[in-house]
Parts: sequence; structure tokens; C-alpha cells
Amino acid sequence: MTDTACEVWFYHLERTGLDQALPELLEKTLSRGWKALVRTAEPARVEHLDGWLWSYRDESFLPHAPAAEPNAARQPILLTTDFENPNAADALFLVDGAEPGDLAGFARCVVLFDGADEVQLSGARALWSRIKGLGHPVSYWKQQARGWEKQA
Repeated sequence: MTDTACEVWFYHLERTGLDQALPELLEKTLSRGWKALVRTAEPARVEHLDGWLWSYRDESFLPHAPAAEPNAARQPILLTTDFENPNAADALFLVDGAEPGDLAGFARCVVLFDGADEVQLSGARALWSRIKGLGHPVSYWKQQARGWEKQA
């Protein structure tokens, strides 16, 4: 549990899709010694990501499990549609317009949204205003040719 406000970072996907961006961000999270919780609004996305994170790269994989699996608390990355944090994750990743819920206990929340999808774009804008209004520090990261660049 952290005593400071959760940082909320918004990642505007423009050059790659979620399947390419999410594993890279999860690798960085694990390299910090943090655990991650990936929350989606769709159970089908949990199933898709469960398969994808095992095979997205031939030479590696990301250790993970759906939150409904046994021993969820021991997993470095959990995939879920729920608001619980059974693995005491430090970082919360929101995809597909998932709601953040209570951010207490998270050091960082990462909101990934597709810049070509007007529904996701408008949802991210509304969430930015809501989160900022709650007093959380917010940052906006835009995908550029040379990687992610902080814009705000």
C-alpha cells in the first residue's frame, strides 16, 4: 500500500496496437520489481491476452494468469475484469475502456487507448478530467516513431 497518490499515465496508441504496446510496458513494469494488474471491460480480452502473453515473442514470455486461476496472489501479472487486486499489484493497466475503480494501493495506473477509435479517445479524455479532478498526478504519453514521448 502506498501513501502517495497514484500516478496516472495515459498512453495514446497511434503507431501500434495494444497487442504490441502492452507486453513492452509490462516488461518494464516487471523490470522495476513491480507486479501488474491488467483490467479490461471484456472477458474475451482476458482470454485473448492470456494466450498472447505466452507467445507474443519467440524468445520470451510474460509470467501471468487470469485472476480466476488458483494462486492468483502469487502471479506477477494478473488479467481481470474485476476491481479486486489479489496479487497486490503496484501498477494497474486499463484497456478497452475499463474503469479504474479505487486507485488506493497502486503506485501507477496506465490507461492505454487507441487514438483511431473515437469512443476510446473520448473516454480517455473524460477519464483524464475525472482523475485530475480527484487530485491524482496525470501524464500524457504519445507514441512517436522513436518511442513514447511525454506530452503533458
